[in-house]
Parts: sequence; structure tokens; C-alpha cells
Amino acid sequence: MPHIQLPPNFPGIRGPMAFRPETTKPLRELAEILLHAPHSLSAGEREIIATYVSSLNDCYYCQTCHGSTAAQHLGGNFQLIDEVKKDFETAAISEKLKALLTIAGKVQQSGKQVSASDIERARQQGATDLEIHDTVLIAAAFCMFNRYVDGLATWAPRDPEVYRAIGAKTAKEGYLRPGGEEPIEVMGN
Repeated sequence: MPHIQLPPNFPGIRGPMAFRPETTKPLRELAEILLHAPHSLSAGEREIIATYVSSLNDCYYCQTCHGSTAAQHLGGNFQLIDEVKKDFETAAISEKLKALLTIAGKVQQSGKQVSASDIERARQQGATDLEIHDTVLIAAAFCMFNRYVDGLATWAPRDPEVYRAIGAKTAKEGYLRPGGEEPIEVMGN
């Protein structure tokens, strides 16, 4: 049960965004820039970074939503998302993404954990300064998003089909959908 009265049928971050819509626009714009806008990292790779950090933070809603969005960008490969969350070093992803996930994981602990050798590893795998910058910012932003969701004890549906639908819509339309937050009808919420 949420710690404050949030609008019904708005799971995860959707509840707080519907509760305080004036903060929704800048949060959505940040997500759009970091995860969906054109970039040298694919949208799937950036969603994997968000998913991985959310899994480290044990934020069920965010890791499941962004994992679904990542899988949609990757042709429906949900198994890969599970493998990344379990052990990204053995997952079938690029060495560059593995190096960036190392950085993201350290940012999740503390920004000061990122070392010069972590940055060098990423550069040796072809990561640009922009990609390193945005990896750090995605990781930092998702620490904030995860704490926003879980700090208010928002509800998260357990039906995987809800997340598949959210992921498909987000992969297609991004984060700047007109009309604001939409309620989601879920049985047993």
C-alpha cells in the first residue's frame, strides 16, 4: 500500500507522476533524452543499463518495465535481459556494453566507486565520452527513479503481460507520450 494516497490504477512511477504532474514533464524529458532519443548507443542498450541499475536497486517495477522495453528493442529477447541481470559478464552482449555496465553498477553503489581503469576498459572497447557520460547519468537517474518509486511504496502488478504491453508501447512511442499518465486496469491490484 502506498505511503501517500496516489491515484488508483497507476502502478510504479505512474502513480507519483499522476499525483504531481508538474514534475512529470521534466522527468519524462530526461528519460526521453537518455533512453529513447537518437544516440550512438542503441535504445536497447540504454534500456539495459536502466534495467541493470534498477535490478541492483531491487526496484521490481522499474527493472521489469525497462527490461520489457529493452527486450522489445532487441526483437523480444526477454531471456537476454534475464541473463544480463543475473551475470552481465557472461551474457551475449558486446564487450563495450559489459564495460559500461561495470561503470553503471559502480555508480549505483557510489559515484566515487568508478575508477580510471573502469573508464579505460570502456574506452578500449570503443566507448566514447558521450557514451560514458550518459551511462553514468542513466545509472544516477535510475537510482533516483527507483527511490522515487519504492520510497513511496507504489504498487507493481505481477502480471508479465502488463509489462510486455508497457514495454511495447514505450519502445514504439518513447517517453513523451501526449496526454500524461494513463491508468492501467489490472486485476487484483
